[in-house]
Amino acid sequence: MASADIIIGIDAGTSVVKAVAFDLSGRQLGAASVPNRYDSGKDGSATQPLRRTWDDCATALRDLGKKIPDLAGRTAALSVTAQGDGTWLVGRDGPVGDAWLWLDARAAPTVERLAAQAANRARFEATGTGLNTCQQGTQMAHMDSHAPELLDGAQVALHCKDWLYLNLTGIRATDPSEASFTFGNFRDRQYDDAVIDALGLTHRRALLPEIIDGTQVTHPLTEEAARQTGLRAGTPVSLGYVDMVMTALGAGVYEPADGDIACSTIGSTGVHMRAVASGDVRLNEQGTGYVICLPIPDIVTQVQTNMAATLNLDWVLSIAAGILSDVGQSVTNRDLIAHVEGWLAQSRPGQIVYLPYISDAGERGPFVNADARAGFAGLSAGHRYPDLVRAVSEGLGMAMRDCYAAMGPLPGELRLTGGAARSSGLRGILSASMNAPVRVSDRDEAGAAGAAMMAAVAIGAYPDMQCCIAEWVTPLLGQPEHPDPELVAAYERLFPAFSAARQALPPTWDALAAARAAFPKGQ
Repeated sequence: MASADIIIGIDAGTSVVKAVAFDLSGRQLGAASVPNRYDSGKDGSATQPLRRTWDDCATALRDLGKKIPDLAGRTAALSVTAQGDGTWLVGRDGPVGDAWLWLDARAAPTVERLAAQAANRARFEATGTGLNTCQQGTQMAHMDSHAPELLDGAQVALHCKDWLYLNLTGIRATDPSEASFTFGNFRDRQYDDAVIDALGLTHRRALLPEIIDGTQVTHPLTEEAARQTGLRAGTPVSLGYVDMVMTALGAGVYEPADGDIACSTIGSTGVHMRAVASGDVRLNEQGTGYVICLPIPDIVTQVQTNMAATLNLDWVLSIAAGILSDVGQSVTNRDLIAHVEGWLAQSRPGQIVYLPYISDAGERGPFVNADARAGFAGLSAGHRYPDLVRAVSEGLGMAMRDCYAAMGPLPGELRLTGGAARSSGLRGILSASMNAPVRVSDRDEAGAAGAAMMAAVAIGAYPDMQCCIAEWVTPLLGQPEHPDPELVAAYERLFPAFSAARQALPPTWDALAAARAAFPKGQ
């Protein structure tokens, strides 16, 4: 009989489900992925069928089994994390409609109503999390007012990873991270009746599942799940925390010996996090951001998220691609990425302000404004395309600094993950924007690794998460890349201009939103 020497981490994102195998010391052995589609509507809806998401997860696990010899016999445990927020309702006979994803915007009027109520500040003080349309609490409050039949037909309200855990184990549960930032208090990691009441959901409290910590509790894989996944019934399954903190954990957001570090994921969106003791959390006056627990006693992450990060670079590259295409030179954004470093070298730093709010959903960190839009300030006739590329890149650095400044003093070291971490030029801009050295992890699948780390602790492979971090995370961190002092000085001068533009433009955004509404698309 083969020894149980593998831990599987499942990471179910919005568009892809991954299953990744690690050995007990954290070395990645193989991975399989399955595209996971979602549907969007003109009403702002963004949904996924629950059964299809589970089928995709089971397929990813079966595909992993084709790559790893005797995967079922060698698997010591598995753990699951997934996209955060959203509402996955389950009734007596299975799913109640499709899941509302974190991208779903239908709850916007309910967010506005709840945010204006006197109880909202106390709710924020407990959860550490600002209201937005992503969250299960606001989505359920909106359903309660506008589609109560959905909640009437449900027995439990889950998140994506919770739904997958239900299919793997038969257990209806959620984890401390999503439970506390939505319905609870990050200090004790439990539900808070005052928070639930502030959302107007006291009469729906029975829909909230039990909270379990996947570093302490596992449940066995069911016979039916074993049949569908190709794994062995009885294999311990750990319920991971939400994907944002699993990715940060795997990428190095926390080391016991150094509390002055932060971790940013710079992908399509930007997620900026720092790990602190729960008593050291600094909540901003604007009531924005998240506080999300880590699977470490009394350690939480403060989080601010940009709606768009590399989406801004995609946009500026698409402008060049479109012009070249018009004159008969067919290129794609991918073709132009190789030129970014050269364009950065051809341009002077700190000359133009770019506000990177290119998303149609506006911005949510460190301020919330659905009408916020991107723009340049400071263009002159002498500026050329490389200057625009640099301004857009610097806008990402300024937005990152804006987010970290809302959480307190800037961190002393920044760990980077996501697609942008591969660009040395962009790493230099982000490092100088923060005036902090940057380190990049060699870990390919940080989210799945973070989940697998929880399972490793749960089965006793490590006595605690700190010991697991020392073997799974720290050795994979690259050497610190220190910021260029001249760039640091340039961005110290640029940031006040960025802040002034950001604070002055809301009336312009309001006027533009009104103009767009009066002249809709298609006219």
